[in-house]
Amino acid sequence: MEAAAVPARARGYVACVALLAVLCVLPLHATRAPWWTLIPLAALYAACEHVVRRRFGGTFYPVLLAGAFLLPPAAAALVPLPAALLVHVEHRPVLPRRVWRAAQPALAVWAAAQVHGALGGRHAVAAPAFPYALVPAGAAVLAFCLVLTALDGGLLAAGVGAPPTPFRLRGSTPLRRAWSGLLSRSPAPVAVHGLAGLMMAVLWRSRYGPGAALLVLLPMCVSCWVFAQYHRERAAHQATIRALVQAVDIKDGYTRGHSERVGQASVLIARELGLDDERVEVLRFAGILHDVGKLGVPTRLLRKDGPLTPEERRIIELHPEYGHEMVRGISFLGEARAAILHHHERLDGSGYPYGLAGAQIPECARVVAVADAFDAMTSTRSYSRARPVAAAVTELERCAGTHFDPRMVTALVRALRRHGWHPAVTADDAPHPVPAQQPAAGRRSGAHR
Repeated sequence: MEAAAVPARARGYVACVALLAVLCVLPLHATRAPWWTLIPLAALYAACEHVVRRRFGGTFYPVLLAGAFLLPPAAAALVPLPAALLVHVEHRPVLPRRVWRAAQPALAVWAAAQVHGALGGRHAVAAPAFPYALVPAGAAVLAFCLVLTALDGGLLAAGVGAPPTPFRLRGSTPLRRAWSGLLSRSPAPVAVHGLAGLMMAVLWRSRYGPGAALLVLLPMCVSCWVFAQYHRERAAHQATIRALVQAVDIKDGYTRGHSERVGQASVLIARELGLDDERVEVLRFAGILHDVGKLGVPTRLLRKDGPLTPEERRIIELHPEYGHEMVRGISFLGEARAAILHHHERLDGSGYPYGLAGAQIPECARVVAVADAFDAMTSTRSYSRARPVAAAVTELERCAGTHFDPRMVTALVRALRRHGWHPAVTADDAPHPVPAQQPAAGRRSGAHR
């Protein structure tokens, strides 16, 4: 993106942040700057940023926080400067990105150094005085997180993309929404980096000297590598799922986007049930992939206008087994494979493929069954028009106890009342559910293909 594409308010925001950073550094001329500590830390931070961004992605805070624990605030604010000037910038616009990379961490580390110094942290590091040294260090890490969060939220509110890849044009976000979630994600990893920074600072001031402080970076580099491997594996999982879903969407054009919406509805139900994050993610996978077996069904049946013959319906009803066979070897899906196989089972035993009843049906399949039926009723198909959300909910409640698990239906109803239904479909040309004003179709729930 060219620099001209960055909104004027975003450029003004970055300029104001940079001005604040300059004001934080100005007192340095009136004090005796500890250059023999500042210069090695700045060079080390630039080297770490180069390696981490190139090899792993993200950023590396231990050296910055060690600067906050070792240096006066004005000097600590200079530690990020060489990295911002020297480390390669992958995307345009280059200048605002460099300014942001210098100014944002400068303000955060300045605030951390102020808090750390105010609580007597530098004396505790030099002594060292444990466990008291953890108190000012913890407060400094918290200040660091708060400043990073506040600045990132302001950047979102200014109308550009979220860090770590800012300056992608987007609509402005209200401040409250811009900051929600940012702070909750930052303290845990920054706290680990803060402990590493504190160990660096203590060793730096010890009789072993700066050379010993570098040893702290070795386990941090290993942890960064492990974390990067985890994210690469996760990205590979997402790519696998995306490829399968796109194949289904291409084959069955009338239901394009249906898989993603079922995944979102499954997440709503799972969260309302209080399931842990890992199971919520598995249920999202289950919802997204529940119809992958349609790749084994003739396209003419999927796109047929009007009702199916009994023989055609028997062929369609093989898709859960096809899907289960397709994903059986994908280990990371876990119980999602059972949901793919059993999401058309019914509580009274009249479903398919095996006619399971009640508690015999896996919980994940009962969740996906409700999510699937709900989206099928609120979406326009080749053989039916969309129902209003309220009519779909009424139908689900009518069939609760026979077709659907009442607990799952209740969870979806509660979630819809709390959050509404605003599915964000990313598939190309995916049709959104027809607005609630449209007349309801007169078909039974669960009769979708």
